[in-house]
Amino acid sequence: MLIINGIIHTMDGGTIKDGYVRTEGAHIARVGSMDGITPDSWDGLDVIDAKGGHVLPGFLDIHCHLGLYGGRGEGAPADDLNEAPEPVTPQIRALDAVNPLDRYFEEARRAGVTTVLTGPGSANPIAGQSVLMKTAGTVIDDMVLKAPAAMKFALGENPKRSRGRDHSPATRMATAALIRETLTKAADYGLKRDTAQSDPLGDLPDADLKLDALVPVVSGKLQAHFHAHRADDIITAVRISREFGLDCVIVHGTEGHLIADWLAKEDIPVITGPSLIDHCKPELANATLANAAILSKAGVQVAICTDHPETPIQLLPFCAAMAAHAGLDEEDALAAITISAACIVGMEDRLGSITPGKDADLVIMDGHPFHWRSHVTHVIVDGKEV
Repeated sequence: MLIINGIIHTMDGGTIKDGYVRTEGAHIARVGSMDGITPDSWDGLDVIDAKGGHVLPGFLDIHCHLGLYGGRGEGAPADDLNEAPEPVTPQIRALDAVNPLDRYFEEARRAGVTTVLTGPGSANPIAGQSVLMKTAGTVIDDMVLKAPAAMKFALGENPKRSRGRDHSPATRMATAALIRETLTKAADYGLKRDTAQSDPLGDLPDADLKLDALVPVVSGKLQAHFHAHRADDIITAVRISREFGLDCVIVHGTEGHLIADWLAKEDIPVITGPSLIDHCKPELANATLANAAILSKAGVQVAICTDHPETPIQLLPFCAAMAAHAGLDEEDALAAITISAACIVGMEDRLGSITPGKDADLVIMDGHPFHWRSHVTHVIVDGKEV
């Protein structure tokens, strides 16, 4: 496939004002200026004329619940978001519940969202395993990029209120204590398992799927994504992560702008959003569209998410546009749904930029992606127009 006459936002090598992108199979083969190719080199290729439009890497939403919640009107049969009756469920896998035929996958594709990290919600202090996947396909096993992609933790109001005041955890203290207690057990379980495997006479501990799922987390091999809105909850997430050596990512970080310099010093990335919401609960009182801008200017690595269905996933580019409107550098706002998002989830070798060798996930728009009248005209996933 050959895309011609486009403004190419490579996201890691500047913008080419009049350029082309050549794909071969599922990967990007070449990218450059239109001066570098001639019409006779197009023979036998599927050619898409961008007509002066903008060509971008496929967008990434690295925190959402796509495929796990069918819509507010569909009720309990379509709701697989929270295993709320039990507070600690690290063994559950989004892979076993995501419905890739959910209509919102098509809406994601139409908006240029080609990759998502989707997983359980935030009712549980330890909620389970997220999956990183493409949005094109019908069989989830063929769409997966990484499973598990992260372990979901939650602090603040959601785990406090999910089981009522008569059930633990009912306070922030108990939420943090329950996480610590479980991580301590997982570290001990992993140590006993490793010792037994290296000692022919050693006894393996009894199998425990919960602790087994957390061993990669306490060994730093699987990211810990902490749902946290309030500044003190963000700090608690980092404190726990430092105690156990976790690879910490803050999800939402609504009051991150109040501690932006501290987050930068601690080198903690933040997936900001959802931004198109009201102050529907106390911990959102200080929500601001300027959050991503303030964090980025302080030196924090930032991505932007929809938290679908809190904000519909097709509004991801609009969320980035609103962050730019509120002060985030325009290129950084694009990066927050492309290359920066890919870096945060450790997939920068495959996603997030128009670079030879990377996955051929591309979006073509007839105007700048942040202009309200721009339309997505073509979406390509793994080299195929979808």
